[in-house]
Amino acid sequence: MKPFNLIVVGYGGQGILTLTDIISKAALKQGYDVKEAELHGLAQRGGSLDCHVRFGGGIHSSLIPRAKADLIIALEALEALRACYWVNKNTVVLINSKIFRSSLNMKKILREIKKFTRKIYVVDADEIVKKETGNILGVNIFMLGYALKKKLLPLKKENVWKAVEERIRKRFLQENRKIFEKSFKY
Repeated sequence: MKPFNLIVVGYGGQGILTLTDIISKAALKQGYDVKEAELHGLAQRGGSLDCHVRFGGGIHSSLIPRAKADLIIALEALEALRACYWVNKNTVVLINSKIFRSSLNMKKILREIKKFTRKIYVVDADEIVKKETGNILGVNIFMLGYALKKKLLPLKKENVWKAVEERIRKRFLQENRKIFEKSFKY
């Protein structure tokens, strides 16, 4: 398989590192060569964070070159805009509609992203997860399931769930399972 290039963006505290690790583990379970890297910022709460995951055959570098991403998963909308450095006309951008701090609104953010690609999915993951669980702690897992449902990630659902089980603490598994399964209904 040719390399699949994924970038996960958002802010520290949103579960970006966990999401990246789960995707990497699932790709390994499918027999792919996998490389991952944290590119910007620190994983501290509130700091901007970009993580690269590359998987397929013969992956030699963890960093994705400019305009070579296949998929961007943005846990925050403004971070999707910042990630356009890696976007080309064939890149798919999956965006949680949450906007933390910006004078830009979703309409303006989408207008700017459309200059790079028209393949954009927007989902109000924060609202959906909060409605289902009473908190927003599982937004990363919701976005993962949603990406699988839309066939944006070339990974098998069962391998992804096994990776979730390995990565998430047992006491949080039941709630994450509920969120993961719910994501396939949207």
